[in-house]
Amino acid sequence: MTEIDGQTGTPTGAVPENQGNRWVNTLKVWIKRLTVPFLYILFVPFLLIITPALAELLIPANKVRHADVVDPGAEKRIKNLQTQVKNLERRIERLTPGNAYLVVNTTENRFMLYKNRQMIREGLCSTGSMISLEGEGDQKWFFRTPRGDYRVQGKIENPVWRRPDWAFIEEGLPVPPGDHPSRYERGVLGDYALTLGDGYMIHGTLYQRFIGLPVTHGCIRMLDDDLKVVFETLPAGAKVFIY
Repeated sequence: MTEIDGQTGTPTGAVPENQGNRWVNTLKVWIKRLTVPFLYILFVPFLLIITPALAELLIPANKVRHADVVDPGAEKRIKNLQTQVKNLERRIERLTPGNAYLVVNTTENRFMLYKNRQMIREGLCSTGSMISLEGEGDQKWFFRTPRGDYRVQGKIENPVWRRPDWAFIEEGLPVPPGDHPSRYERGVLGDYALTLGDGYMIHGTLYQRFIGLPVTHGCIRMLDDDLKVVFETLPAGAKVFIY
């Protein structure tokens, strides 16, 4: 309290004590009311961000712990599989020829030549065209290279081709008698031929540019250099695997 003009009273612009106390109390109440919402607004976004991150860190740890639990039967199954693999390897070893042999892939028109269980040459070849042809009456042909296991039945140098009936029909020519000279042609099979039976052979061709394509009437054609190596490597009786 101060004295103004000899009177006791409240100075101009001053706030009465009881009114000031009310303001302080009111301010405290509002602070209490605003504290919780403020903290909520401040920390909830933080929690929304940090919670997934914590989950990312915790889940792999749980996974690792679960992965450490060993299946009691797993070791036994693994041993059984290892035994099966060894048995298959021994079976493949028994079935694989120790001598030279030839593998022909008719899908990709490729060959692989093996000797002493090692591949010594590979390259392109030509196999059956898969085309059908009809002649007079019931005559029908389907030009497909047969698949399966075969053996080299014979080896011929400078082979002569005896043209079958379909060779004449294909060209629109009359079919001559079986012993007619027009049946025989030299030079069209290359320098070498290996017979496989039933008229099928491994031989050369005049049309080297078509090697690698399915264009034959069932025989297996090779380039000159490849044919020479195959002819010199495979003895009579050697296996030929065609698939």
